[in-house]
Amino acid sequence: MIDVRRLRTELDEVKAALARKGVDAAEVDRAAALDVRRRQLAGRRDEVRAAVKALSHQVGRARRDGDAGAADKAAAESRALGEEAGALEAETSAVEAELHDLLLRIPNTPAPDAPDGASAEDNVVVRVEGHDPDRFQPHQRVPHWEIGAHLGILDLERGARISGSMFVVYRGAGATLVRALCQLGLDRNADAFEEIRPPTLVRTDTLTATGQLPRFADEAYHLERDDLWAIPTAEVPLTSLGRDELFDQSALPVRLMAHTTCYRREAGSAGRDTRGLLRVHEFDKVEILAFSTPEQAEAVHLELLSRAERVLQELGLGYRVVDICTGDLGQSHARAFDLEVYSPGVDQWLEVSSVSWFSDYQARRANIRFRPADGRGTAFVHTLNGSALAVPRVWAAVVETNRRPDGSVRLPDVLAPYLRGQQVIPAPG
Repeated sequence: MIDVRRLRTELDEVKAALARKGVDAAEVDRAAALDVRRRQLAGRRDEVRAAVKALSHQVGRARRDGDAGAADKAAAESRALGEEAGALEAETSAVEAELHDLLLRIPNTPAPDAPDGASAEDNVVVRVEGHDPDRFQPHQRVPHWEIGAHLGILDLERGARISGSMFVVYRGAGATLVRALCQLGLDRNADAFEEIRPPTLVRTDTLTATGQLPRFADEAYHLERDDLWAIPTAEVPLTSLGRDELFDQSALPVRLMAHTTCYRREAGSAGRDTRGLLRVHEFDKVEILAFSTPEQAEAVHLELLSRAERVLQELGLGYRVVDICTGDLGQSHARAFDLEVYSPGVDQWLEVSSVSWFSDYQARRANIRFRPADGRGTAFVHTLNGSALAVPRVWAAVVETNRRPDGSVRLPDVLAPYLRGQQVIPAPG
């Protein structure tokens, strides 16, 4: 969440920044008013508590002095003030809860250098790498769901039969390719990132810490009986590994990575890019994440981007880097770059990685701090993350790009160590 102190010292600047995300200024004004009211109530409550304490001392002194009248008078005043203190405490708590809920819903302010825009249509293509539209032949212009069915490596029909639409079954070499892609994503970052295997079912406060709750509850799978949520990304448990922690500055940046299954309801996506693997409810992904100081954040953001790019380069996929505009930035994001691969069979640019910087927005929700080198006080870390490799769309692009004229698929050389010697998926006889 944003720092409530900014509502006191730079309210107009906060409203102007959030207006770039399309946030109504009335929400920010309401939060600022609640903060004022909370502080007024808390101040009056503390004054009354102090008065009650002083009267209690008066009652004690009067009784020791044998002055029953003075003692009774002071006790009556104390009871009246005690009732007022109780009412003030209740009202203060109610206002604090309302303010906290509102702050959980107000988005992060965008970074100054994030491009302005109202929607995804205004995102800026920074550069295109390894893409030559003229190199693709007709045999590569076949969509992956047709290739997968023909080769027996992707079974959409049985996936739907088992779990419903937008669930898939990978078979044979298709399943091996899923595992190979994930292992590649882990291996390419093992030099600097600690591998974590976190739970994929998490508590409500864990999902709240990264900003998915309360605003995006409809997008997540909720196990109501146990009040657990299926993670939409490993960002969620990895961020909470640092929850309520205090790091020494010398330990930052902390770098973590995880391969997990991820779950997304994709509410409202019916009929929109839902064929094949373009949009699914369950998928595997390797996530890379970092906690940094504010001064380290920009360099770490670019490091995560370069690492995600490196995997796409090694897979031989054409891709482009997209600078996300303010109107398309997520709830928690201050800045983000998307990586989109070109998938010739569907003739689309497919987002496969979002490399994001959240400033201290998530750290405030999760209470992740560091102690500066000078030892003076504490400060919130900055959190950053990105998809080192998200399987479904990369799988699709790999299969379409590497299809050969005879219908077989030769997988990229970089995956050879993980394929049990089967680098070619043969076409059926």
